Amino acid sequence: MNEFMTNLIDILTKVGSRLLLALLIYVIGSFAVKHLLKVADRICDKRKLDPTVKSFLTSAAKILLYVILIVAIIHVLGVDTASIIAVIASCGVAVGLALQGALANIAGGIMLLVFRPFSVGDYVITGSGEGSVRDISLFYTTLNTLDNKVITVPNGALMNAAVTNLSKEPQRRVDLAFSLTGAVDIEKVQQVILGVAAANEKVLQDPAPFAAPLQWIAGGLEYTVRVWAAGADYWDVYFALMKDIPTALAQAGITGAAPVSKVVVDK
Repeated sequence: MNEFMTNLIDILTKVGSRLLLALLIYVIGSFAVKHLLKVADRICDKRKLDPTVKSFLTSAAKILLYVILIVAIIHVLGVDTASIIAVIASCGVAVGLALQGALANIAGGIMLLVFRPFSVGDYVITGSGEGSVRDISLFYTTLNTLDNKVITVPNGALMNAAVTNLSKEPQRRVDLAFSLTGAVDIEKVQQVILGVAAANEKVLQDPAPFAAPLQWIAGGLEYTVRVWAAGADYWDVYFALMKDIPTALAQAGITGAAPVSKVVVDK
């Protein structure tokens, strides 16, 4: 009986010491994890990282640190950590096979955050639609269309398709086309169009506005007009020129291309 009690006391002492040590490691480890996360947060703020990148990095660091802490506690309790790591790895493989699409989106999200082909607020055109980028998360990118619809695009699809970013450059070219009669002096047409472009304050003069006949069409000539504007003024310039150029041409006596009809006289 004495030997049994002695063994029991030894076992309880060992178990109690391990539990106490595990508790101590948990308390100290939790404090250390929170402190490290605060340090990482300050570093991200100091380097002015994008909020999406900051959120992703801090979340990933938090998960990794707590996994290390849990493995350390399990090891202190006397459990074989090698078998636990093997089980975690096996579960990871199984989950990875089951979530291939989700993992592709995660990989796409990481690539978007690293290479930054577009940012929040940019206007982009994708295979799934176009609109202003409202949010870039780890799985999806959210777009707002001009008519206030919301498009959610998987990041994996974005990384495997062409994306046109209309906001990347500070300036954009506005292209217009007008069909006019061919019985008028070409230089006169150019003077009228370029005069309208020069009168618009939002049209940039460098590069200089351009207007010239592009091709013959039925009943006249098609003229191409190319002007440059700031990206934010693109649509203002487009609609203004679409209204002002035809008005100025009409005031100058220049009409549109006359329709051509073929008449066949049957005896």
